Amino acid sequence: MPDHLLEVRDLCVNFSVPSKFFGKKQYIRAVDGIDFDVKAGEVLGLVGESGCGKSTLGRVIVGLADAQKNSKIYYRGVNVLTLDKKQLKEYRKKVQMVFQDPFGSLNPRLTVGDAIEEVLIVHEKATKLERRNKAERLMDAVGLTRHYQTRYPHELSGGQRQRAVIARALAINPEFLICDEPVSALDVSIRAQIINLFEELQKRFNLTYLFISHDMSVVRHISTRVAVMYLGKIVEIAETDVLFENPLHPYTEALLEAIPDVSSDKKGRRKLLEGDVPSPLSPPSGCRFHPRCFRAKEKCVIDEPALIKKGANHFVACHYA
Repeated sequence: MPDHLLEVRDLCVNFSVPSKFFGKKQYIRAVDGIDFDVKAGEVLGLVGESGCGKSTLGRVIVGLADAQKNSKIYYRGVNVLTLDKKQLKEYRKKVQMVFQDPFGSLNPRLTVGDAIEEVLIVHEKATKLERRNKAERLMDAVGLTRHYQTRYPHELSGGQRQRAVIARALAINPEFLICDEPVSALDVSIRAQIINLFEELQKRFNLTYLFISHDMSVVRHISTRVAVMYLGKIVEIAETDVLFENPLHPYTEALLEAIPDVSSDKKGRRKLLEGDVPSPLSPPSGCRFHPRCFRAKEKCVIDEPALIKKGANHFVACHYA
């Protein structure tokens, strides 16, 4: 088995929000004590509804948000939350992020070529010619012809912008890419092309992905394993085929039932989710999913289930899995 590239232990992320009364702060626990690993060379899909903490998790791993004191994120055995500025800069060479909105990720005043070269100026000692040549090679790798090198972001389509963002992320030879909803802002006709591009680049550059998405179909296509997140907690992790064929958590079942299927005869029997995700300011007691769960019993209201092993590489947090 490949070694663990990333190990996350007891990760907690809090955001303070002002209270209406006397300015007292309240805290949203966006990520609440989660554990998981990512193996070198795999694609770990991370799924869940909006507001469950997926993007926050990705931002903390890459160093764009702060974790709580006792949290630990090990990259190749080193806790990155203890790194100084110089060490953090080296870490960020290995771990890059591709964001949901490619237009917002690019400086509108820089051409595509300049945006890629800017990363090289910050992280690598290279001549102007070397930077130009590397930018051209990366553009070729992501499917952008070289005449786009002098184009500005507003002159590109959504798919072309995302290709440019991916090229920029690859500029300093990372090992690990965190992809935060990288195709959700794109036209349906373009999504498959970008997903195929991610697969090609993974093989070509020996990459590892944390692929964040709310689209179960996309996750099934690209992922090696899948982690399901609900209200700051991971509730199920399994290999992709196992999770889709034998989901154990009621939330996972409901997410799979919600996948559109025009040929399905189960329309009237689907376990569809009711209600909205509760506020992270005051999460439910016990199992956080119990107010929306079709399987909930009294124990679910009182006791919070731990994430326990239920099969080979299959973990679930449910009293009645």
